[in-house]
Amino acid sequence: MDFEQIIKELEDLSNPDDVVGMARFGIDSSRAYGVRMPELTRIAQETGKNHALAEKLWQHGYTETRILASLIDDPKLVTEKQMERWALDFNSWDVCDQCCMKLFRKTPFAYPKIYEWSNREEEFVKRAAFTLIATLAVHDKKADDDRFEGLFPIIIRESTDDRNYVKKAVNWALRQIGKRNLSLNQKSIIIAREIYEIDSKSAKWIANNALNEIKSDKIQKRL
Repeated sequence: MDFEQIIKELEDLSNPDDVVGMARFGIDSSRAYGVRMPELTRIAQETGKNHALAEKLWQHGYTETRILASLIDDPKLVTEKQMERWALDFNSWDVCDQCCMKLFRKTPFAYPKIYEWSNREEEFVKRAAFTLIATLAVHDKKADDDRFEGLFPIIIRESTDDRNYVKKAVNWALRQIGKRNLSLNQKSIIIAREIYEIDSKSAKWIANNALNEIKSDKIQKRL
């Protein structure tokens, strides 16, 4: 599918009720067609990988076209400069998370960007850092434990950020590391307890929520 065909498809599938529903889930619906993820996945599969088309879809600026861009772009062709541009465009958690999960984690810049973006002030750029941690903890099977232990100081440092989309991502990152294997689970529990001692409502929420999951019988049995 080319650009015009994709836009026509999105317009045909557009659902005003779903646009309203997006807003209820905290998704920026100011530029959205209201097309659900299964349909976007289908369109991406029919389109195939296309770096140039991905950029054109991203620049179109709609929620769905940006998610599609992350689905069809070739991670081997993604540059650090492109990642920075796209991250600065993040204005909603869904685009941020899909882009990190489906594209950015597959690039050679993923880990360096975690360290860089975790220091940034923009809410969704900072969220992207922790979304990358969470998704890499699941998908980067070859990484050793030291790689993730090295990220604990970042998680501790940013646990006091009380912005909703940051603190939820920090929590997500800690939980996913804690579910990777038994050794990281035990270390994540120690880190969560350390975070709980910080004088911050956000930190205490992150720690409590993480501990409830990574200490649960279900997770302990699986590990």
